[in-house]
Amino acid sequence: MNARWPGLVTLGATGVLTCFASAAHAQAPAAVRLTTDPAIPLALPPPINDQIIEFHALVEQLENRSTGSSNNFRYEGLAWAGTDYDKLFLKFEGTRRSNGNFADGINEVLYSRAVSTYFDLQTGVRVDLDNGSQRTWFALGIQGLAIQWFTVEATAYVSSGGHFAAKLNASYDIPITNRLFLQPQAELNVYTKDDPGRGVGSGLSELDTGLRLRYEITRKFAPYAGIAYQKVFGPTANFSRRGDSPVSDLRLVLGVRAWF
Repeated sequence: MNARWPGLVTLGATGVLTCFASAAHAQAPAAVRLTTDPAIPLALPPPINDQIIEFHALVEQLENRSTGSSNNFRYEGLAWAGTDYDKLFLKFEGTRRSNGNFADGINEVLYSRAVSTYFDLQTGVRVDLDNGSQRTWFALGIQGLAIQWFTVEATAYVSSGGHFAAKLNASYDIPITNRLFLQPQAELNVYTKDDPGRGVGSGLSELDTGLRLRYEITRKFAPYAGIAYQKVFGPTANFSRRGDSPVSDLRLVLGVRAWF
């Protein structure tokens, strides 16, 4: 009788271990190897496909800026195509003034490379096309999300004749409801040389800032209203006076933001 106990204990222990192994096999993820046998392949989940080419276009500003007696039409946006790491960007902006002149026509073609989770390094070409003199620049900058989710863009430019310039743009979306957002925005432009053909002077040239309240009818389409303030400084202000343009300008804004 006593001789049977070791066999019964061994049999019971084997049965318990078998039950635990079966339960663990049923609940374990596919990527966990349950055997040391190298002949049995390890099942892994499919890798993340980060090489798919995606397309995106955003019209950030499509608006009428009004003082009541005059109206300026302003547009600004971008489009890109590429993968998570590498993209080709097209950026565009410009203003059609109430006198019919076209100003601030800036167009950029940039290669963008992700250098961190939230920032891309960008380089390429900028071409100024409007009623002023045409100028072509080499561009190098960075774009992304800063602390507290500020959208920031800082770009340096160099052109022929020793012309250097820089642009800093920042904006922030303040959610009021799920569909209503308040967006403060500011842009600064700096140049190292006077450029009479384009009406810009050395030093801090221009501040363009605004406060816009938009309502997202859908996530892709949002009308907005707000105010926009522009001010030019130093030699740029002198060029503006000669062209009968205001040195500072506060306007009511009505527009649409859309993306595709």
